[in-house]
Amino acid sequence: MKSRMNYKLLLHTVLYLKPKQIGYQVWRKAHKTKYCALVAPKHDMLQLKTAPIEKPECYKDGMFTFLNLSNEFTNWNEDKYGALWTNNQCYFDWINQEIPGQARNEGDASTTSTSSGADFAAEGCKWVDRFIEDFDGIKQGRGSYSTALRIMNWVKFFCKYPKCISEERENSLYSQLKYLESNIEWQTMGNHVLEDAYALFIGACYFEDKQLLNKASTLLLSQLDEQVLPDGAHYEQSPMYHCILLDRLLDCINISKNDVRCKKEDVRCLSEYAVRMLGHLESIVWSDGSIPMLNDSANGIAPTVEQIIDYAQRLDIKWEAIPMKECGYRKMKNGRMEAIVDVGNITATYQPGHTHADSLNYELRIDGKPFVVDTGISTYNKNERRQLERSSVAHNCVSPDERNSSEVWGGFRVGKRCHTDITDNTDEIAGQARNEVTACHDGFGKPCYRTFRMENEAFIIEDKYDGEAVSYIHLADGADPERIKIEGAMNIDIKLWKYSTEYNRFHNGKVMEIKFKNHLKYTIL
Repeated sequence: MKSRMNYKLLLHTVLYLKPKQIGYQVWRKAHKTKYCALVAPKHDMLQLKTAPIEKPECYKDGMFTFLNLSNEFTNWNEDKYGALWTNNQCYFDWINQEIPGQARNEGDASTTSTSSGADFAAEGCKWVDRFIEDFDGIKQGRGSYSTALRIMNWVKFFCKYPKCISEERENSLYSQLKYLESNIEWQTMGNHVLEDAYALFIGACYFEDKQLLNKASTLLLSQLDEQVLPDGAHYEQSPMYHCILLDRLLDCINISKNDVRCKKEDVRCLSEYAVRMLGHLESIVWSDGSIPMLNDSANGIAPTVEQIIDYAQRLDIKWEAIPMKECGYRKMKNGRMEAIVDVGNITATYQPGHTHADSLNYELRIDGKPFVVDTGISTYNKNERRQLERSSVAHNCVSPDERNSSEVWGGFRVGKRCHTDITDNTDEIAGQARNEVTACHDGFGKPCYRTFRMENEAFIIEDKYDGEAVSYIHLADGADPERIKIEGAMNIDIKLWKYSTEYNRFHNGKVMEIKFKNHLKYTIL
């Protein structure tokens, strides 16, 4: 029975894949593209319009800290803390970290030289050289995704510290670029291919490779067209990944502004996508500028919203907020309350790796402070915690018998998934405030309805389900359950619960489990 169930789950997962994904899965297993050591072409120095966003400090005195976990370097394949930590070593994001006391010169990409900056440049060169020396023995860090991020980070490092450029380093960078060109992640698709396109574009500009630039521009624009929704959201519906990918897009615009080989039409198109993504970001962030913890989102990974806005302004980009629609999220506000509700479907149907079983979920802030929170994500390791954090019971949803509205499994897989319809929505009616929406999903075999209504002094939730179910409310640390007035409950349990806003860090909160039959209404005051 177990094998039958696994086969059925796998079938429901594969049915949503594109034929190209399946084809490349098979092809990549049968064909291993060899890495070839190449000689980099001669080129002029790449000039950036302004300095890119610096990364948080992750390296100091031989100690690496990723995902809030620290470890001295042992080797590039270190797996003590899981695959994501291992990959972070090889991404080389940390080579562009902020240097204390080093100031950016306004209007260009240079920095005011300091002894600490020179010291870190020398340290960065040492690690680049060590990576090149150890390259043949590196396993996971040679994959296409890690390679793409490393290419972008090395290019930005060499632009910041031109004295670090050497023939051996450039040969390695160019060899990795040509390897990536032959190993685009079509078997994965989604943000992975977009990151590949960003890296190919940036690398082509750096090496003045016109042929590769044309190829990369075509790939990049086609992926942006596919992955950026009309309302400006990235289609994997994670505010964190939206910020990561927007930062990379701004890097491409930064580089293309001073590169005469980039077609003006391509530069214009890149800027238009950035305007849309900035417009969505403006709409989805909380009033304090932080992002909601929806799907796979956590603080401390992507650049902050403040950093992104500053970067875009330095690139002379202007934008306006775009109302949320295609992304499936809606924002509701009154004088003291601010809510973000999820009434959408999985939009990246063939790559839902960062999706949760969170249909009709929401987060709520009162007086600017978290009140109802998402459980968040603390890990990408494929373990029980990862499965829990993607489940329906970890979100502010309804679930009968702890069932998931969509079949999340395997860390980054989704099998059968529910379909959500908006049945009544005041933001579709001209002249009325966006203060109420009713939606329904079919994830439990029969309709599960929820109405969100924001009034002047209260936020009201109504749930309807034919049978017994539990409505979960996850409360932030310090949130008072007495503010929630409940009608129609059969039983109410309040339990201790841990939630995350960063990897590997937890807050103590509470979860209210409200058992009901057919109908439930609760009001948050």
